[in-house]
Amino acid sequence: MAAGCLEDPSLERHFKGHRDAVTSVDFSLNKKQLASGSMDSCLMIWSMRPQMRAYRFVGHKDAVMCVQFSPSGHLVASGSRDKTVRLWVPSVKGESTVFKAHTATVRSVHFSSDGQSLVTASDDKTVKVWTVHRQKFLFSLSQHINWVRCARFSPDGRLIVSASDDKTVKLWDKTSRECIHSFCEHGGFVNHVDFHPSGTCIAAAGTDNTVKVWDVRMNRLLQHYQVHSAVVNSLSFHPSGNYLVTASNDSTLKILDLLEGRLLYTLHGHQGPATCVAFSRAGDLFASGGSDEQVMVWKTNFDAADYGEVLKTQKSGTSVDETHHAVQSEMDCGVHLKKTKTRDSGRNHEQQEEEASLANTLEHIMAQLDVLTQTVSILEQRLTLTEDKLKECLENQQKIIQNKTS
Repeated sequence: MAAGCLEDPSLERHFKGHRDAVTSVDFSLNKKQLASGSMDSCLMIWSMRPQMRAYRFVGHKDAVMCVQFSPSGHLVASGSRDKTVRLWVPSVKGESTVFKAHTATVRSVHFSSDGQSLVTASDDKTVKVWTVHRQKFLFSLSQHINWVRCARFSPDGRLIVSASDDKTVKLWDKTSRECIHSFCEHGGFVNHVDFHPSGTCIAAAGTDNTVKVWDVRMNRLLQHYQVHSAVVNSLSFHPSGNYLVTASNDSTLKILDLLEGRLLYTLHGHQGPATCVAFSRAGDLFASGGSDEQVMVWKTNFDAADYGEVLKTQKSGTSVDETHHAVQSEMDCGVHLKKTKTRDSGRNHEQQEEEASLANTLEHIMAQLDVLTQTVSILEQRLTLTEDKLKECLENQQKIIQNKTS
C-alpha cells in the first residue's frame, strides 16, 4: 500500500434514471453536478446535493456517446450518434446549441483548459476543432484510417492526442495541424486516451485488454498494464498524476499506482460492463457508468491526505514551472509520497491556516474570473450576431442600389 493510505475507495451513492447503457460521466468544477450520457439519447445532470432532483436533457435524436463540463462548469458539451455536437447550459431550461460538421457518430468531446476550444472525434475518421463562443468549426485532422474513438487537448492546449480503431494513437500539433507521432503498440482498437496532468505522458485503453502509458517527449512506452480480463473502455488520471482509474467490460474498475507501477484496487460495482469512469477535478471523488444503466459515485479515500498537502503547497508558493517540474520528477523517480510526509511533519499550525485562507482567496478569484469569462463570451456572441446583422443590412443595401442603377 502507498505511504499515507487512509482507507479503500468506497461507494458513496448511485443514480438511477437512464433507460439504457451509460456511455460517459463528468463532474463539474465545484462537484455540485455530475453529467452523464446514455444510449437512451438523453443527457442527465445529477445534483450531488441530497434530495435535489436531476435534469434530463432531450435534444439528441440518437444515443449520446460523450459528455463533458466546460472548465468553468457553465456549459456541458455532448456528442451523439446523430452526428451532432451540442452545447448545453446545465440549468432547469436545458437550452442547447447545435454544432454540425461531422458526417458520422461523434464519439468524444473535450474542452481545452481555457474553455475557448472544443475537440471532437468521430466515426467519419476525423478529429475536429471548434471555437466555443463563436460556435464555429475551425479545422479537421484527418490521418486516421478508421473510426476515431477519443481526442483530448494537452493541459497547455498545444497538443491534441487521438485514439482510433486503426490501432494507433496519434499526437498532433494544434498550431501546425500536423501529426507529430503515431504510437502503434496496441494490439487492437484504442477506445480511450488522455494526457497526464503534467502534459508529459499519455495513457491509452484498448480492446486488447491493456492500458499503456507513453512519454510524449521521447515518444517511448513507459508502462504497460495487463490487469483486466476484457476490453478496457475508459480511463482517468487522478489530478495528482500518481494514479489512474480504468473501466472494463470485465465489469470492474481498477486503480493503478503509476509511481510504483502496480495495481492498487479492483472495484466491483457494476452488473455487466463498466463503460466509463472519471475523477472529479479535485480527485476526492470518481464516477463510473455501466451497461447496467447505473451511474455510481465513489469516494477516493486512499490518497486524500497526501494530495491535500500537495495542493496546499502548490497553491501557496511554487511557480507554474516548479510544479510542472515537480510532477515530472515524481513520475520518473517515484519518491513523491514519502517526500510529502516529511514536508508535512515540519509544518506548524499557523502556516497551514495561512495556506488554507490563501487557497480560499484563490478559489474566490477563480470563481470571479469564471463569471467574467462567461460575461465576455455572452458579449462576444452578441457582437457576432450584431456583425452578422450589419453584414446582412449592407448586403441588402447594395442589392437595392444595384437594382436602382440597373
